Amino acid sequence: MTFNNRNSRPPFRSAPPKPSTEDMVFGIQSVLETLRSDQQIDKLYMEKELSNPDIQTLAFQKRVTIQRVPTERLDRFTRKNHQGVVCLVAQVQYVKLSNVIADVFERGETPFFLILDRITDVRNFGAIARTAECTGIQCIVIPGRGAAAINADAMKTSSGALNHISVCREPNLTETIKYLQESGVQVVACTEKSNRDLYERTTDLTGPLAIVMGSEEDGISPELLRMVDNHVKIPLLGSVGSLNVSVATGVLLYEAVRQRSMHVVPE
Repeated sequence: MTFNNRNSRPPFRSAPPKPSTEDMVFGIQSVLETLRSDQQIDKLYMEKELSNPDIQTLAFQKRVTIQRVPTERLDRFTRKNHQGVVCLVAQVQYVKLSNVIADVFERGETPFFLILDRITDVRNFGAIARTAECTGIQCIVIPGRGAAAINADAMKTSSGALNHISVCREPNLTETIKYLQESGVQVVACTEKSNRDLYERTTDLTGPLAIVMGSEEDGISPELLRMVDNHVKIPLLGSVGSLNVSVATGVLLYEAVRQRSMHVVPE
């Protein structure tokens, strides 16, 4: 979890939902044609021993990460002849972070971004996207590997918010954070490892900002924590040792909204 977990018992892991047929394409030729088309691929799974230079080249050109998996994993997607390759078609059009930043500055707005480090639960992601859109987040950044599929379930849980917010898929979040910092954006992580309370007067969320939230299981990656400008924790006053990551994201985003609404920019 991203937040304090005083319970030593391992979290219950339910089986990931099976993608709907409209999200899924399988078979070598079908996947090749999908890669050649304008459709964006969310996930691309390939059998560990399979080698297909055409798929691998196109995936590299499209910046799609190939996830090597055993045949049994592919069989769970479909009982039909998948030929060792299955892809999930994205429900959104991914955009480049550099384009988003340029557009935000061109409109005279203050950057307000959200970075999700390995949020894998589709419904958590959808709920986060809904809150992000409601709080004025201009862009959600996700990693190319280890993120929830943006499928019909995510779209439904977001209540359509994913139609109104930019999503960037970046191959390396470390480089992404470095790029944001070089662009004048403060990067703040929410982690239980912080000694700074979210509500301390020294916590400043008013300027160009990117908030980092970590995975449901082990929080933010150590390498990302070492790079951020600041980190904060949410105070927990009850007996339960953690918050759901989508709820915690809402707490962070609305504290940022509160501070930004009170911040008066001199004319």
